[in-house]
Amino acid sequence: MRPIRLPEPPGGATPEIFAAGGGATVVRRAVVIGNGCAGAGNQCLGLLRALGLSDRLTLYRAIRPTGGINKLLHFLPIFLHKLVDQFLGQVFSDTRFATVVQVNKLAQYSARNSQSFGFSSILEADSQKIVTMVCGTFEKEGPALVVACGRDTIPYASSIRRLAPDNVFVIQIQHPRSCLGRFDLVVTPRHDYYALTTKRRQEVPRLLRRWITPQEPPGPNVVLTAGALHQADSVALCFAAADWHAELAPLPNPLVIVNIGGPTRNCKYDVDLAKQLVNSLHNVLKTCGSVRISFSRRTPPQMSDVVLKEFSTHPKIYIWDGEDPNPHLGHLAWADAFIITADSISMLSEACSTGKPVYVIGTEHCRWKFSDFHNRLEDMSDSWSYPPLNDAADVAARIREVLVQRGWNLG
Repeated sequence: MRPIRLPEPPGGATPEIFAAGGGATVVRRAVVIGNGCAGAGNQCLGLLRALGLSDRLTLYRAIRPTGGINKLLHFLPIFLHKLVDQFLGQVFSDTRFATVVQVNKLAQYSARNSQSFGFSSILEADSQKIVTMVCGTFEKEGPALVVACGRDTIPYASSIRRLAPDNVFVIQIQHPRSCLGRFDLVVTPRHDYYALTTKRRQEVPRLLRRWITPQEPPGPNVVLTAGALHQADSVALCFAAADWHAELAPLPNPLVIVNIGGPTRNCKYDVDLAKQLVNSLHNVLKTCGSVRISFSRRTPPQMSDVVLKEFSTHPKIYIWDGEDPNPHLGHLAWADAFIITADSISMLSEACSTGKPVYVIGTEHCRWKFSDFHNRLEDMSDSWSYPPLNDAADVAARIREVLVQRGWNLG
């Protein structure tokens, strides 16, 4: 009997999306949906770095109307905000009041959009267009990993999964507060599940608790992290160490890096914290070799002025002027220790991923889940030595497991 010979596939090759062993479908691309905040975009890109897809992605942003009265409407869900903006634009389009309602929105979209992730152009999020793009190219490019972060991205990500469940794997970073089943995976910090103690019940109005605090324990499609995801992985720090070698390697050791943020709704402080920091640095200067200080975009001028007045001419201290290139990754790579204000979970997560000593200043001013996050950091170890946070790699490992269960894997 002659052996059966099957016909060759068109072109004499197996389609790329089925090239992996076992007939598994290969995920080779990603869609990122951000909300315009650098922190949210950083989490998405950090996860994709860990998954090996950072160079094969398309960026979108959930764009709210801006200018004029729109600043007062940000409490609305994004779709409702857009409807109200369109209605006001139609009603007042021919009157002088239009300048109050809308102020050159298109120009503002472009300006803010180009700075969100550091890329020259980012598309405005549109669920139907994204689904059409993914489905239209599915046969050639395979399924897409959709990663979204931020409150305004929730309706887009959930709609994409509802419209194309067989073509996408949707990951929502940060707890969406309701309907977790609308996503394939939810990635959220452990402090989003903090217990409602008597003190915390006083902080959260009863009517808002179901929207602010998850009511159910994490289910099988929830991945918990210690802090925020970020891009400062070991590979990025190795490159940064080389890039900043000439400037940072010659500095006297130990090198202490000071990152100063700004007050937030759940971590309120004022210029007194800057004075406290100044006093702490005077004590540190007695034993350290050099100090480098960075302010964030949220640092109030009155706080930065206190630090600048005290240390701008000190021979051991360098204060970054905010101009490019940004030394942040170089600081993470070369620091011997960190002093960081308590308001930024992102900055603390990055520093704690290095395994180096981290001193947090201002924790007494924080409340709600910020306090819970700080308490968890303190519980990590009783000494300066602790296992580095590796959230992005841990989440990436879990995603790979879930994809395999679906019959997919990463290319």
